[in-house]
Amino acid sequence: MPRAFITGITGQDGQHLAEFLHGKGYDVFGMVKGQNNPRMTMMRDEFPFVEPVPGDLADLPSLVKALEYVQPDEVYNLGAISFVALSFNQAELTANITGLGVLRMLEAVRMVGGNTDNGIRFYQASSSEMFGKVRETPQTELTPFHPRSPYGCAKVFGHDIVVNYRESYDMYACSGILFNHEGPRRGYEFVTRKVTNAAARIKLGLQHELVMGPLDTKRDWGYAGDYVKAMWLMLQQDQPDDYVVSTGETHTVEELVELAFSTVGIEDWRSVVRQDPKFFRPSEVDLLIGDATKARTKLGWEPEVDFPTLVQMMVENDMKIESDKLRRG
Repeated sequence: MPRAFITGITGQDGQHLAEFLHGKGYDVFGMVKGQNNPRMTMMRDEFPFVEPVPGDLADLPSLVKALEYVQPDEVYNLGAISFVALSFNQAELTANITGLGVLRMLEAVRMVGGNTDNGIRFYQASSSEMFGKVRETPQTELTPFHPRSPYGCAKVFGHDIVVNYRESYDMYACSGILFNHEGPRRGYEFVTRKVTNAAARIKLGLQHELVMGPLDTKRDWGYAGDYVKAMWLMLQQDQPDDYVVSTGETHTVEELVELAFSTVGIEDWRSVVRQDPKFFRPSEVDLLIGDATKARTKLGWEPEVDFPTLVQMMVENDMKIESDKLRRG
C-alpha cells in the first residue's frame, strides 16, 4: 500500500485528505504536535485508520525522525498558523511555522530521500492570500504576489522555497495555490463558519446578533472535500508543478451572510447583523478570484459543490450541532 504523511492532520483539509487517501487504499500517518494533544481524541474516534506520529514544524530533527519512521511515498504539508487575522498579532510565530516550517519539512524530505525518480513526493499548501493586493484578475500561476498579511508573506516564502528545492535538488515538490475552501469541518474562527454557526444559533434563540467586519470583501469559495482531490492529483503527475485551485466565481461576504440566514428562514438578516471596526484587518484583501484552467486541463480536476450548496451544507451541519446541544441541555 502507498504511504502518506500529513502535517496539519487535525485541521479541515487534513481530515478531508485523510479520508480521501484512506479510500484510495493508502496507509495514512498524521503528524501530531505535543503530548496529550486535545484534538487527538477526535482523530482517534473519527479517523481510527490514521496513525499519529509526533513531530513539530519548528523542530527539524523531529521531522526527520517522523519521516524515517513512516517512510512515506507522499508528504502533504498542510500544517500552518492558518488564521489570517491571528497572523497580525503573532507575526513571528506565523513566519516561523507557516514559512520556515516549509523549509524544515523540505529539508527533512531531502535528507530522508526525496529525488524526482523514486523519492518522496512533496505537496505544499500554498494560498490565494499570497496574491493579496492583486495585480491582475483573475489570478493564475503566473500572477505576481503582493501579500497583505504576515500569513500571506509567510506563504510566499513557503511557495518560493518549494520552487527552489525542486530546481536545486531535483525533488518532486509542488504547490497547490488553493483559493478559499470551506465546509462543515471549518474552524469557528473563520468567517464562513462564524456566519453559518451564528445563523443556526440565532434561529434557535441561542444568540442575538452576529458582529462582522467588512461585508463587501469578495472571495472565491469552494468546498474543501473537492480541493483535497486536487492535492492528490498533483502528486500523481509525471513532473512536479504548481497549480491554482479555485472555482472561478467570486462572492461577497454579504452574499454569504444572506444565503446563510435565508437557509434558516431569516430573510431580514440586517436586523441581526452589525459591523464592528475591531474585525477589520490593518490591510485588507478586497478581491480574490482564481483561474484554475491549468488544473482543469492538466489534472482533469473540477469542483463539484457550488457556493449555495456549500453554504447550505454548513448551515445544516451547524443547525444539527446546536440542536443536539440544546437537547442535551
